Amino acid sequence: MKRIFLFISAVLTVGVLSAQETVYPAPAQTITFALTNATVHIGNGQVIENGMVVVSGGKIVDVRPNAAIADVKIYDCKGRHIYPGLILSSSNLGLVEVGSVRATVDANELGELNPNIRSVVAYNTDSKVINTLRTNGILLANIVPQGGLISGSSSLVQLDAWNWEDAVVSADNGIHFRMPSLLNRTGGRGFRFASQQTGDPVKRGLEQIESVKAFFREAKAYYAESKHEATNLKFEAVKGLFDKSKKLFVHCNIVKEMLIAIDFAKEFRFNVVLVGAADSWQIADLLKQNNIAVVLNQLHDLPVMADDDVDQPFKTPSILQKAGVLFSINDDDGNTRQRNLAFNAGTAAAYGLTKEQALSAITLNAATILGVADKTGSIEKGKEANIVVADGDILDMSGNVIRLAFIQGREINLTDKHKQLSDRYKHKYGIK
Repeated sequence: MKRIFLFISAVLTVGVLSAQETVYPAPAQTITFALTNATVHIGNGQVIENGMVVVSGGKIVDVRPNAAIADVKIYDCKGRHIYPGLILSSSNLGLVEVGSVRATVDANELGELNPNIRSVVAYNTDSKVINTLRTNGILLANIVPQGGLISGSSSLVQLDAWNWEDAVVSADNGIHFRMPSLLNRTGGRGFRFASQQTGDPVKRGLEQIESVKAFFREAKAYYAESKHEATNLKFEAVKGLFDKSKKLFVHCNIVKEMLIAIDFAKEFRFNVVLVGAADSWQIADLLKQNNIAVVLNQLHDLPVMADDDVDQPFKTPSILQKAGVLFSINDDDGNTRQRNLAFNAGTAAAYGLTKEQALSAITLNAATILGVADKTGSIEKGKEANIVVADGDILDMSGNVIRLAFIQGREINLTDKHKQLSDRYKHKYGIK
């Protein structure tokens, strides 16, 4: 009987140890290590052939051509490529687990004007989706609230944490304004479905925009007061827009909507970032003149307008690059759950960007837009050691095989639910 009990215990132990639920956040880095003999892609356009990266105390302390080094742990990465951890510029990660199951969705708030809503406090570090992103080289994500006109504030998190407090890299970095549709049609990419609404949708959208402008004018007056009789939480939440410690992320796609976003930047002197911005290629020079950054949400999609080139989304990054517009590439596909970020950038590289420019669009550019370029986004001395090691080109599906990943110098576990299911059925059918 004792033997049977021990056997059952051993089987259960093996099963538990292989489950994703036991993939714990890695402890703080305690020993210095070096990644050697690899092609190092800095993230700013530079590449070091046969280079090495030395990490200590969670920070990058040296990046140089390969050389002998003593008294450190060595990871021999011969034939492999080292990249900065990829960054999702806009995501509902940790807020939505299964979109069709209401109990697992915590992204929306009731009401139209909710600048005081903080998405990060609802961020679920136990989401099964997180580990599948790390396996594809994504180590940081900007967590964005949804719903209403002003949805609330986003925060940048790293993807190896016990709770949201541990995860935060940059809290409440921006306020998100979802521009009402100014196209006289219902539904379609980037537009709200209006089947239950009557009247002129453009007129209604302009009225909503005016209500948002009125809110910001009132907030500006509130901010100008030296003393308040009562605290207004919504006005307090947008103070950072006026002192430029936060950015206004405007979710819109067509030109007339982006022109209104530029008007917001001029009237209120906000730092504005366009999210989505599918038609930004049409006004690239104007965006550059007004110092407006862009987050391109989804490249693997059809264009907004029926008469646009069918491959226009693929070409837009190259047009913005040539115009000198700061932009990042994102992935908001609800089916792949952001896993294809690197491949979106790879598509842009096939349509005009260089490989290193495409890499910057999902690393350093994203970090710059999110205000953390001094901390992360590239493999440079003094920055946090958010690093991935891939067999080959991370922008290509055949090369995007992640062998090692480090967040703040901590080697993280690359187990995920997909790998577990793959191993399960390989075992069932005797596949090696």
